Amino acid sequence: MERRWLGIAVVLGALLGVWNLALFTVPQWMQVVVVRLGDPVRVAHEPGLYWKLPFIERVIYYDRRLLDQDTSPKEILTRDKQQLVVDNYARWRIIDPLTFLRTVGDENSAQSRLDDVIYSNLRETLGRHTLREIVSEKREELMRDVTARSDQRARDYGIEVIDVRVKRVDLPEKNELNVFQRMRTERERLAKKFRAEGDEEARKIRSESDKQVQILMADARQKSEVTRGEGDAKAVAIFADAYGRDPEFYEFVRTLEAYRNTLGSGTTAILSPDSDFFRLFKNIDAVTGSRAANTALPAPDRARTADDTSPR
Repeated sequence: MERRWLGIAVVLGALLGVWNLALFTVPQWMQVVVVRLGDPVRVAHEPGLYWKLPFIERVIYYDRRLLDQDTSPKEILTRDKQQLVVDNYARWRIIDPLTFLRTVGDENSAQSRLDDVIYSNLRETLGRHTLREIVSEKREELMRDVTARSDQRARDYGIEVIDVRVKRVDLPEKNELNVFQRMRTERERLAKKFRAEGDEEARKIRSESDKQVQILMADARQKSEVTRGEGDAKAVAIFADAYGRDPEFYEFVRTLEAYRNTLGSGTTAILSPDSDFFRLFKNIDAVTGSRAANTALPAPDRARTADDTSPR
């Protein structure tokens, strides 16, 4: 019984060894090159279980997925003699594992070879254009051109370049200060231009406003003068009509108004008693008339008038 189980164990071990040495699996995201004594003999692209000769053949796995290629920034000279530091990346994949094995061998070597290919095309393509075209105007078109040229050269290594992109474009540190100074000067020039245009527009608006103010003031003065003249004309007409009806009474009322304005205003006047201004006080009738008129005056004015008409 022991010998029987020992034989079974030996057979199972041999089968397991054959399984491990003669069979291999290919995952869905991988592809395999079978090498016989150092010479590639076949390629397995599809996932599944495959066989190989133990101790004679070996398998090399390569990734079927998209791979990234990211290098350090490098300097490029543009057509307008501008130094740029370009940081780019690429997406690529292995489409011919057999050619890939014979030319580059592994992914690290492929990364180095792609770096040279992409940088060469990037420098050649961007060197034919200006800074403005690279940064904004033709960036997408230039990246498509670089991708196509890089993919054409990478096919010799069994590689397909899917996309090449520029992450950022910077100026060298030694040139940044000069560029920023030119940008600041340009912005200051534009600011002065806008300020000058604003001042000119403000002067136009202010001049037009002053003109409108002068026109409005002139119209207002004209209307006020016309209204005042019409009022003065009516007043003169009323006075003339009153004077024409009874000249003596009009003269009497005007004299009383002169007394009220002169004697009741607190003004000191030095006049001769024989002055024509006091002619109403030279006879009794005039005095009687002045007393009658005095009743129409305020109390202080009546007192002052009584003092002036008392005998001395």
